[in-house]
Amino acid sequence: MNHVYDLAIIGAGPAGLSASIYASRYKLEHLIFGASQGGQMNEIYDLENWPGERKISGHDLISKFVEHAESFGAKINRESVAGISKLEDGTFQINCAKNIYKTRAIILAMGAHYRKMNIPGEKEFTGRGVSYCATCDAMFFREKTVCVIGGGNSAAVVTLELTDFAKKVYLITKEEKMSAEPAWLEKIAQNSKIELVKGTGVIEIKGEAKVEKVVLDKVYNNQNNLEVDGVFIEVGTEPGVELAQKIGVMTDEQNYIKVKEDMSTNVPGVFAAGDITTGSSKFRQIITASSEGAISANSAYKMLKLK
Repeated sequence: MNHVYDLAIIGAGPAGLSASIYASRYKLEHLIFGASQGGQMNEIYDLENWPGERKISGHDLISKFVEHAESFGAKINRESVAGISKLEDGTFQINCAKNIYKTRAIILAMGAHYRKMNIPGEKEFTGRGVSYCATCDAMFFREKTVCVIGGGNSAAVVTLELTDFAKKVYLITKEEKMSAEPAWLEKIAQNSKIELVKGTGVIEIKGEAKVEKVVLDKVYNNQNNLEVDGVFIEVGTEPGVELAQKIGVMTDEQNYIKVKEDMSTNVPGVFAAGDITTGSSKFRQIITASSEGAISANSAYKMLKLK
C-alpha cells in the first residue's frame, strides 16, 4: 500500500493494452487490471479491417496486443477491481478483493457488456438456446436452424460465422435497411444459408426445455413466429461505467463517459478510453479504441511528468 504507481489502467482490451504500450514508452510505472484479456475481442470470428492484417481472429489479434505490451515490461494484474476512491493527497486507491493499490493517475478502459433485449424467454433460455457469443456457442448448432437478432456490424459478422455450422440462419432486424457495412451486407446477400427478415422485431422466445421458436411482432411468410433451435442476440453493448460513476466521473444520457479531446474526464487525474467513452464520434472500433488508449497515455504522461 505504501508504493504509489504512476498509472493504473483498468481494462485489458485494445484501449487498455494500447495505453500500456505508450505508457511503457513514456517510462510510466503502471499496472493493468484485467480479469480477462481482450474482452469481446476474443469472440470476434474474423477481422478484416485491422491495418496490416487482411484477416485475423479477434483472439489472435488481442494475443499480439498482450505480447507487445508485456514485451515492454507491462504487468497485467488478473484481479477484479471492486472499487476506486480518491484520497486527500490527490492520489487514487484501487481496491481489489485481497489487495489495495495506490496510483497517481487512472485510465478507465473497461469496455462494454452485451445489451439485453429484456423480452419474455430471454433470461429463461440463456444457456439453453439463447446466446450472446457465437464464437463460444456456434458449434452447438451444427446442422440446426438459428436466428440472429440485430442490424449492425456485429450481427452481420455473427450471421456469417454461424453459416459455418448451422444449416439455416435467419437474420432478423427491425430496420428496413441494415446499418452494417456494405462489405458485410454483400457477403450476406451471396450466402444461400442466410434469410434476411427486415423491418421485424422479436417479442418473445418460446420453448420447453430449450429454445423452439421466436415470436415476431409482424407476420412473416404467413406466420408470426419462426421455428429455431438457437437465438443469438446482437443488439449492441452498454458501457461498464459503474466504477467510474462512484468517483464522480460524468457520463452522457447513454452512460458513456464524457471525455475531452485529450481523453481526460471531469475528475482530475482520471482519463478514459475505448468503448466506454463519448470519443471518436462513438465509432466503436478496435482501431478507435486503440487510438484513444494511446492518447490517454500521452495525456497522463503530460500531466504526471511535464508539469
